Amino acid sequence: MNTLHKKLFIALTALGIAGAAIAQTAAVQAPEGRHAHAVSSEQRAAHHAERQAKRAERQAQHAARLRAELKITAQQEPAFAAFLAAGKPVGRPDARMGADRSTLAALPAPQRLQQHIERQKQRTARMEARLAALNNLYAVLTPEQKQVLDSKAMRIGGKHRGHHGGHGGQHGERGAALQS
Repeated sequence: MNTLHKKLFIALTALGIAGAAIAQTAAVQAPEGRHAHAVSSEQRAAHHAERQAKRAERQAQHAARLRAELKITAQQEPAFAAFLAAGKPVGRPDARMGADRSTLAALPAPQRLQQHIERQKQRTARMEARLAALNNLYAVLTPEQKQVLDSKAMRIGGKHRGHHGGHGGQHGERGAALQS
């Protein structure tokens, strides 16, 4: 009888510990973070503002580096400023991210395609404006500056946005040799 009591006591203890562990994990709240849905709109807005500030800082550094590499003179500065302004991305309305997708899904296929074509026309117009600004800048550059800009433009156009590493990564000695 003594061993039966011991076994029963051990089984009940183990069951109690398991029940406490299950109860404790159930009491844990939803984690906050990137993939959790418990992020408040204020946190999301703050994160978005932080990303925009970092992006603006990187763009300013890139523009300063390009200005230094091209050795832009005072006479070339207006064309260079217009070139930089034409290359800045346009702000997307916040409604486009969520509400526009739901309205697009509700539209018939021909109207959806028509809206895609309209957006593509807007992108083409922005690219044509960038081309005009580039042509204006190119017209005021010296042959040496044109050569530097051409080498930079080839590198910029060769990148695949959104792809990290993989075949396009420029890492190690091979990457350094390809960039020089």
